[in-house]
Amino acid sequence: MYGIIGKSPSMQKLYRMIQRVANSSATVLIQGESGTGKELIARAIHDLSPRKEQPLIPVNCGAIPEDLLESELFGHIRGAFTGAAANRIGRFELANNGTLFLDEIGDMSPKLQVKMLRVLQEKIVEPVGAVKTVKVDVRVIAATHKNLEKEVAESRFREDLFYRLNVVPIHVPPLRDRFDDIPLLVEHFLNKFAEIQGKRVFIDQEILELFLAYRWPGNVRELENLIERLTVLSDGQVHRDDIPEKILIGSPEMLSGESASVVVPEIGNIIANLGEGVDFNHEVDSFENQLILSALDSTGWNKNKAAQLLNLNRTTLVEKIKKKGLERMEG
Repeated sequence: MYGIIGKSPSMQKLYRMIQRVANSSATVLIQGESGTGKELIARAIHDLSPRKEQPLIPVNCGAIPEDLLESELFGHIRGAFTGAAANRIGRFELANNGTLFLDEIGDMSPKLQVKMLRVLQEKIVEPVGAVKTVKVDVRVIAATHKNLEKEVAESRFREDLFYRLNVVPIHVPPLRDRFDDIPLLVEHFLNKFAEIQGKRVFIDQEILELFLAYRWPGNVRELENLIERLTVLSDGQVHRDDIPEKILIGSPEMLSGESASVVVPEIGNIIANLGEGVDFNHEVDSFENQLILSALDSTGWNKNKAAQLLNLNRTTLVEKIKKKGLERMEG
């Protein structure tokens, strides 16, 4: 769907959500880790909506300095500040009758959050330096890799703005929670870069199993970048020596007797980010998912053997697989 690749249960749920929300004008808040494809989802919602013939205007709130972001969003009049040599239309006006995609809105300053709240409430924008307001009809889709509820609790994000944005929340699952989609994504990116680079490379089952054992902290973007690199550097067949060491560490054959090696790199990432705070329950759940998936992959999805490897009762393992939606998709 519109460049979004996946057939896992979590992605099927996401597709249904996109289709349901597209026909409305409700504000959408897309939350997910960096590299999960939040902008693709915003584009899919726009392209399926009644506004599809109108513009979709993206703004990365985290990439534009605060003193410039206000002008980018709302525009300015000539002489409003040093360097404002002419009137400028902001992104809200450019997106009139269409969709404005505000990426990384969690990085927006408190000052701009106040102005953003007014736009969402009153459907008007006030260019910098202007005394008159401009009425706009814009659907807002916002996205962030941050946990905005936590940001609100710690007074870094306005609660009233959060609820204005969070009319329809969409959570994008990280790649480590949808391993069934990795073969599809690998095939998609191989085809994409074969066309771009004018050469095709091949990845065999051994290499694919390495990909299935890795946790992909950079998500789909990390996988895409790796496939591009392999396409550029490979002689046609991808070999084990072509694969980065951090991916080799998580290979299935290392699980037996050394299961901690599968997750040590990810634990290191979590510890490194403790200063920013982590979602404990989410990280524990993801850790458990990876252990189960690694055991299943290393035993060819033989649940009896996987349960023995994990020192779990088979019934307990089966219940966890069903609850987490980890059943392998065939085809």
